[in-house]
Amino acid sequence: MESLETELERARGLDVGGLADAIESIGFECTRCGACCKSEADDPHTATVFPDEVRELEDEERDWRDVARPMPYGLDEAGEGQTFEWALQTDGCGDCTFYAEDEDGTGACTVHDERPLICRTYPFSVALGGTSQPMGEAVDEEGMVRAHECEGLGRDISRAEAEELAAALKERAVRELEEAIGVRENYRPVEGSTIVHDSEGPKRPDGREIGDTTIRGDSHD
Repeated sequence: MESLETELERARGLDVGGLADAIESIGFECTRCGACCKSEADDPHTATVFPDEVRELEDEERDWRDVARPMPYGLDEAGEGQTFEWALQTDGCGDCTFYAEDEDGTGACTVHDERPLICRTYPFSVALGGTSQPMGEAVDEEGMVRAHECEGLGRDISRAEAEELAAALKERAVRELEEAIGVRENYRPVEGSTIVHDSEGPKRPDGREIGDTTIRGDSHD
């Protein structure tokens, strides 16, 4: 198995043009069905978000917990335990908290311009070791590009849109590996009911680093 550093160099060397070719070959157009933003049965929406992306979505009305929650994998039924990722926050129905629907049922992202890389690149991923595949099994593939279940697949996409998506896909692959390396380098055992180990070190569910007594607005405690 190659090291994360080796995989990171591979990710940094990905050819955006080649990724765009693959995306064009598969085809994609968002139909705004909202399926990628909503929960399925008893499976809440889980979209990975990086720490800096959480901060970009914070504002005077939203603090860390309004934007993100500990990724549930590794936590018990009470939501306690230790995990290694953040997920976008969900509403009472398990849907992404930033998802909204028009009166006719057309889906929309309320933070579309600031949406995280996982959302910008759906339904595609790159087949690199050390990068996550959070969207289930691939239903189509072309070279290193994998396409995951989405009703928008197979539709025509312009070259400009394919290149934009490809650039974001490469950025995401790089960021995922940088995050994994950061988690490894900054990991330290800590005690607590719920701990998230990210690339910046262990944090509490409200985004505070362990040992940091600074309160981020209303901590929701």
